[in-house]
Amino acid sequence: MRYAYAITSALLLGGAAATLAVQPSITSAQTAQNEPGAINSAAPRAGAPMSFADMVAKLQPAVVNISTTQRVTVPSNPFAGTPFEQFFGQQGGGRPRTQEGQSLGSGFLISADGYVVTNNHVISAGSPNATVESVKVTLADRREFTAKVVGRDPTSDLAVLKIEGTTFPFVRFGNSGAARVGDWVVAIGNPFGLGGSVTAGIISSVNRVTGGGPFDRFIQTDASINRGNSGGPLFDMQGNVIGINSQILSPTGGNVGIGFAIPAEQARPIVDTLMKGRAPQRGYLGVGIQPIDDDLAAGLGIERNRGELIARVEPGQAAERAGIREGDVIVRVNNRDVNPENSLSYLVANSAPGTRIPIELIRDGRRVNVTATVGTRPSDEELAGFQMDDQNQAPGDNPGPAVPSGAATLGLTVQPLTPQIARSIGVEVTTRGLVIAAVDPSSDAATKGLQRGDVITSVGGQPVLTAADFQRQVAAARAARRPSVVIQMQRRGVARYLALSLAATPN
Repeated sequence: MRYAYAITSALLLGGAAATLAVQPSITSAQTAQNEPGAINSAAPRAGAPMSFADMVAKLQPAVVNISTTQRVTVPSNPFAGTPFEQFFGQQGGGRPRTQEGQSLGSGFLISADGYVVTNNHVISAGSPNATVESVKVTLADRREFTAKVVGRDPTSDLAVLKIEGTTFPFVRFGNSGAARVGDWVVAIGNPFGLGGSVTAGIISSVNRVTGGGPFDRFIQTDASINRGNSGGPLFDMQGNVIGINSQILSPTGGNVGIGFAIPAEQARPIVDTLMKGRAPQRGYLGVGIQPIDDDLAAGLGIERNRGELIARVEPGQAAERAGIREGDVIVRVNNRDVNPENSLSYLVANSAPGTRIPIELIRDGRRVNVTATVGTRPSDEELAGFQMDDQNQAPGDNPGPAVPSGAATLGLTVQPLTPQIARSIGVEVTTRGLVIAAVDPSSDAATKGLQRGDVITSVGGQPVLTAADFQRQVAAARAARRPSVVIQMQRRGVARYLALSLAATPN
């Protein structure tokens, strides 16, 4: 997945989120380029149009080219950080050199007084050692303006710029919720720096989840979108902006017919917040979540493609205060089902901080209802610590015999977790459970990624301190005729749930 904008280094995906929707104000008597009275005579008839030319002529003046001037710091020694660094020393007095770089993208005017919408990544530095010195907006009539960055939101990948003036051509947001698969759409932008390029296609999917983050919900289109189209508008056949072109799925970096646009209904409220100089606020529960695959669903005895498993509860956050526990499966939030299209993160993020929302969950096979007061989501940087550390760690040389019985039926050899072992594998010394001493490479446990040094804290939803505890829970899962048993494991203190197959275990 790539951003659709021109810069030398590939970037990662962003996401999108929504809050309350308000249209930006208009500060003059000038009418929008896509005002119904002005656009109706130019818009193509319903169905397959003969030409988009009249409509494009109306809309194109509001689409702009955006470029940045960046200052890139380059190490004076070209071999710095390599094994050859010591042989070449520092050049140029040991001071790093700087050079100028540029990025190109698209945007569009949303008001006559010069507010411009684009993607955040269009106006961001292209590498960690670069800084953006200026942002330039070029109109279709080739007028150039130095833009002020009014606000930016990396989470939704949106930004608002301002150029000085009062009579700019502009367009309005439309209703992306009315968009349907198969509808015609037109994209206008600056692919590869080629200003004012127009492409047409249809909507391939709505509410597309790409897996790039908890807030990504896109309009997918086969209208050609390439690098440089990022930040440009996606129009429907009434000339309304229903999306902001943002990303492409491509092995080569060029168009292969799979492009993504942030829906207008999600972008518009964030844009309004940024225009007011404020940062968007998103809801937060304070949990680490884990999607439920088919094996986990079978092991938990729940429906497929429904709910998400709570792998971690942050102390003092909204989830803990509401009584949510590790191992709970949340199936409904604020009267909406949790499923692949509406993830727990997405539903909570779109709940205003401070509001009380009902949550339905499954605990030990029973339905439980709680009410949570939503907190405020921290920044992406603050949340980075939730990622699983896959570094392989092994237990210490000592502490008690490894016990093959019990867990051995699943291809595991375990031993009691002692404070000494806990310190050696990077978990809290107060952690209770069993540490894995060996994994049968032909077992389902090995296939699922379990390894020496992982800690098993529960089996079948019950704590385990001995091999006998482990065996009892395996037997209970078999008695319930489940195809797998669910374990909770930790690696360097980060919890995760796995379903281990019982197919090969003895009676």
